Amino acid sequence: MNIQRFTAPTSREALAKARLAFGDGTLILSNRPTASGVEVVATAEDTLAALDHSESFANRSKDQAPQRRPSPASAPESRNQVEDDAAQLAMSTLSFQDYVRERMLRRRHEAMAGRTEAAVLAEVEPPRAAPVNPRITPPLEFEPRPQVQAAPVRKSAPVLTPSHAPAMSQGIVDELHAMKALIEDRFNTLTWLGQARQHPIQSNLMLKLIRAGYSPTLARTILERMPEEIGAAESVRWVMDILERNLKTDAATLPLQEEGGTYALVGATGVGKTTTAAKLAGLCARKHGPASVGLITLDTYRVGAHEQLRTYGRMLGVVAHLAHDRAALQDLLNLLGNKKMVLIDTTGLAPNDPRKRGMLDVLDLPGVNRLLVLNAGGHGDTLDDVVSSFKSNGVQQAVLSKIDEAAKLGPALDAAIRHQLVLRGVTMGQKVPEDWEAADAAKLVRMSMRSATKSAFDPTVADLGFIFTQPTPSHTGRLDA
Repeated sequence: MNIQRFTAPTSREALAKARLAFGDGTLILSNRPTASGVEVVATAEDTLAALDHSESFANRSKDQAPQRRPSPASAPESRNQVEDDAAQLAMSTLSFQDYVRERMLRRRHEAMAGRTEAAVLAEVEPPRAAPVNPRITPPLEFEPRPQVQAAPVRKSAPVLTPSHAPAMSQGIVDELHAMKALIEDRFNTLTWLGQARQHPIQSNLMLKLIRAGYSPTLARTILERMPEEIGAAESVRWVMDILERNLKTDAATLPLQEEGGTYALVGATGVGKTTTAAKLAGLCARKHGPASVGLITLDTYRVGAHEQLRTYGRMLGVVAHLAHDRAALQDLLNLLGNKKMVLIDTTGLAPNDPRKRGMLDVLDLPGVNRLLVLNAGGHGDTLDDVVSSFKSNGVQQAVLSKIDEAAKLGPALDAAIRHQLVLRGVTMGQKVPEDWEAADAAKLVRMSMRSATKSAFDPTVADLGFIFTQPTPSHTGRLDA
């Protein structure tokens, strides 16, 4: 079997060397830290296929030979076969990989010999994780140790027809590929955790980012690229610089009220869309006069919604109009076509509300831009759901509202970075139009990284291992570092 060792400063570089040697069909057998970096033992999937072919040939030769009746003494040996295998294995990463491969090959041979699919699946039941041995080295501290149980044997079973053999072979291949992907992901995670323990600065920054409300996915993506030679103070500045660079704002363009255009404010219920529309209308009226602003509301569900916008309009000297459907909205837009800015207030809807699709269809008109209003104090999962639900084609513009009510700004900035939102402003308080500020990336990042009061939701250093050893889907988007 062609097995090679690859050593590199990091796990990513070692895996890259392995793939360079064996190609896309690389099979990782082990991964462990050494004095010079990380050592990876790998081979090619073709080697496994060759082994499979040789074992199949030997099995066919055995089938052609005269079958002898098993002696009574061999029955206890076959029943205790799995227990003997488990006792002989050291259950390291390499031995566990060999065990899985051998059991998969045995499963295929027994299926070809006539055993049922149910019996084969029962024999290769996935091992369950055992309690972690405290004497295991830190990089392998979270690696599960398998325990194998004897499989039940059925006395009578229907004979498997030869036509099922190709399907079983494809299933085995799919399971091996899934096992390979799982092992590689765990190796990368365990290696990263080992490096984090060896670098207290990286571990402390990870804890600080998560306590500030940033997601573990984004925090790990940033810290994996942090240079190892910088000190504690420089590392904090480096992380904040990366966050500022990836938080997109309209700092390089004209402010929203000076740029003008037609904007429909969309978002969930209670995020402050009507108040935000009034603040933008007030800023535009202050700069260009009340005649430069047009106000339209589509909110016919909420009691008093039209009256609220009309009240704001009277304060600013602007008339607020009500549109019941798409045709009425189109007529009002044609009537207000000479305005510097036209603001459309919409009904607040939950992401899974069936009425949302109809409202977005009404707004699907030429020249109408969507402005997503996000509650800065919202939970990270809630913000992700809202952004995904109201996402529009092209660049998604957004406004962060109620930043004065947010205990942590990290979740909102995290969602804006991962979904590549362009922040056009932030709001706080109820004063119209004073409680409006331009989106300043540096200021927002500094606010999010300030030390907050201890909370019951804050993780500890011991919790980081648990967080990062759980297989979760990653959604980081594009990150500029």
